[in-house]
Amino acid sequence: MTDVKSGRVTVHSKLTAVSNSPVRPGKSYPLSVLDHAMGLHSLHVVFYFRQIESNDFDLGRLRESLSEVLTYYPVVTGRLKRGEDGNWEVKCNDAGVRVLNAKVSTTLDEWLRSADGSEERDLTVWDDMPEDPDIWSPFRIQINDFEGGGLAIGLSCTHMQADPLCATLIFKSWTDSYRGVAITHPPFFHPPGFRGRTSPITNTNSTKYYAAKSKLEPPSSAKMSTATFCFSDTMIKKCLSELHDQCPDATPYDLLAALFWSRVEHAKSLTHDRTNSLSICIDFRKLMQARFPFGFFGNALHFSLVSSDSREMDEGGLGYVVGLVNRHFSSLNEEEFWSAIDWFESQKGEGGKFAAPFRMYGPELTCINMEHMIIPSWPSWSTHVSTCQTLLYAAMFEKDKKPVHVSYQVGNVEGEGLILVLPSPEEGLGRSVMVTLPEDLTAKLCDDPAILRLEPTMLLSGRR
Repeated sequence: MTDVKSGRVTVHSKLTAVSNSPVRPGKSYPLSVLDHAMGLHSLHVVFYFRQIESNDFDLGRLRESLSEVLTYYPVVTGRLKRGEDGNWEVKCNDAGVRVLNAKVSTTLDEWLRSADGSEERDLTVWDDMPEDPDIWSPFRIQINDFEGGGLAIGLSCTHMQADPLCATLIFKSWTDSYRGVAITHPPFFHPPGFRGRTSPITNTNSTKYYAAKSKLEPPSSAKMSTATFCFSDTMIKKCLSELHDQCPDATPYDLLAALFWSRVEHAKSLTHDRTNSLSICIDFRKLMQARFPFGFFGNALHFSLVSSDSREMDEGGLGYVVGLVNRHFSSLNEEEFWSAIDWFESQKGEGGKFAAPFRMYGPELTCINMEHMIIPSWPSWSTHVSTCQTLLYAAMFEKDKKPVHVSYQVGNVEGEGLILVLPSPEEGLGRSVMVTLPEDLTAKLCDDPAILRLEPTMLLSGRR
């Protein structure tokens, strides 16, 4: 069996991985109100490893460790179905995860330099959910071998079942199992965790935003393209130092969200005296007073809107926009998160069926904050100095062989596009920014002098 996905990616085998331990018959897992809200989107993550290739693996151990870790994730090996109330749930029947093996007819370095976002999707396997998903695998894995060494493993799933942190933890748990160490962040399944309150409050900034967002017309479809900008620790520190007087508490996310937002607006070449808006997406697991476990499985994302007059953005410069983003984050609180959940619950129809989903990533420009992927490690007993671990780059099949790059894409992004601010493989404040925008805007950003001033390394931009 040979399945050519593109000119450079060829699938040569397929199998289904199941868990080692059968699931108790009749077990099901209802999806939460926030899970249902993500119904229009899918999630695709690719981990790139330079030092290893599939021949370096004990393939038997690779499959065995995947089966071991899937025992902890019955919702991953199950199948979607409609419950009696019409809402989605997972039938935990251990039907398994589709796994593909593929060959890439170029080197890893050449791929990162010359592939674009569309071609990168060939490293992940995905088919949209059919009308009857009874035998459809909502989680899929593709293992890709590069010429001359190097490996990319792509994980795809429905966004209804997992957000970026969940997908990353599945992969991290797999690498833990492969290396024979304890799973660092085991999954925590608790569907009622995000359920509307008995005394809901639906008159907050968040509920007003979601209500307006749900009524927006579908955007006109424009051809989208992607590019990744990698910024060094040195340049981020330098830029934050320059902005210290205007915004002393600015974070790398504040800086990069503001920079790319302002440059996208500048690239549009529209008239002055308009309102520019940015939808900001954050993970709020650790922002609740009663914090949810890091391994909470399901969607824990909150979207909010920051806006500014275009003339003020132009006259205030980058420092003004950085402060705007920073103050917006400071204004977010637990009441905003709960009120959003209350609002989604209030939209239920007859019999308790959740309302049809609408596009969450869009139609306005959306920027995802992935800073929560950087987690503190326990301090060393000898030094008593705490350190930080970047979850993405702690996913290692072999000791000390961390990924050289991790890429995230969200399916069904239209409208003004998407910006992701990600941790970098470099320790410190280094960050990667991945954009999915109308292709004319992506091209302009790749040549934008305000961005190039920070001397980014360009990856996956399609520039050969």
